[in-house]
Amino acid sequence: MHRPVSAADVARAAGVSQQTVSRVVNRQPNVSEKTRLAVTRAMEELGFRPNFAGRSLRSGRYHSVGLTIYNITQYGNLSTLDGIATAAREHGYAITMEEERDDSPVSLEATTRRMLALPVDAMIVSMSIKAEDFDVFRPAQGLGCVLLTMYPHPGCTTIDSDQYGCSRLVMNHLLSHGHREVRFVAGPSYSVDSTFREKGWRDALEEQGIEAVEPLAGDWAADSGYEAGAALATDASMTAVYAANDQMALGVIAALEDAGRQVPEDVSVVGVDDSLGGTVPRNRLTTVRFDMFQRGTRAFEEALKAGEPGYEVQDIRIPGTLIERSTVRDIR
Repeated sequence: MHRPVSAADVARAAGVSQQTVSRVVNRQPNVSEKTRLAVTRAMEELGFRPNFAGRSLRSGRYHSVGLTIYNITQYGNLSTLDGIATAAREHGYAITMEEERDDSPVSLEATTRRMLALPVDAMIVSMSIKAEDFDVFRPAQGLGCVLLTMYPHPGCTTIDSDQYGCSRLVMNHLLSHGHREVRFVAGPSYSVDSTFREKGWRDALEEQGIEAVEPLAGDWAADSGYEAGAALATDASMTAVYAANDQMALGVIAALEDAGRQVPEDVSVVGVDDSLGGTVPRNRLTTVRFDMFQRGTRAFEEALKAGEPGYEVQDIRIPGTLIERSTVRDIR
């Protein structure tokens, strides 16, 4: 069996010192471009692989960030992951990822223990549900921690799209068009996003002195929206439906129209996520769009800084944008 190629072998082939090889491997600036190319060429020809474990011991950094994400296929999570991966690439970092089911119990302490056993410099936890130990959790010393959630935390920076604010956007739009009897179709009871979207809806009605009719709940899928829409179709006083995501809103529209109530002539409908582009032809749904890519890049950048001395915890909320199409009618 051949022995591994060493830095000394590369130095001899390139006609430089081992220290120069080390500088090239560690991307240090004090090497001429000619020398850097010679060393890189020698590394490629000899099949040299740097000892990253040794480099990590010397520098105290692994150049990797741990990520725990729940249901990677859920709309928005892929864009968030794209943002994290893009930021990691730009900083010369790798991502160590673990995926959990949407409804899996979340323990931040257990997640931290797993991450501490891995070669990572920081961790990002994307939470679809609130962790069981959220209020008592404290991050490990020196391990930057960012939580993707709407709930503020005293010891960790939290970042999320503004799930409460998006409902205020929707309700301001509907109220300004004369709608007072606005029904809400919620997502699953475990969902943090749905909880904050529902609160924004309730608060907007309460501020106008309007009593909220208890919402129906779906599971994010269009079929559950259809079931909710079928139940709402007999509500003669209702003038608008706010669904907690676009798929359920699409189901609501189908059910209302099957029951003989036209959208928006009889009932206005608004969703959240702007997720139907490319799948629904001539998409006409008024909705709220989030920048999930920015959510990911911001999370990565804050995670790198969070383990440094003097870092100040932040609660960062990224506002959505109302996308007006043709499912809302002015009834003033």
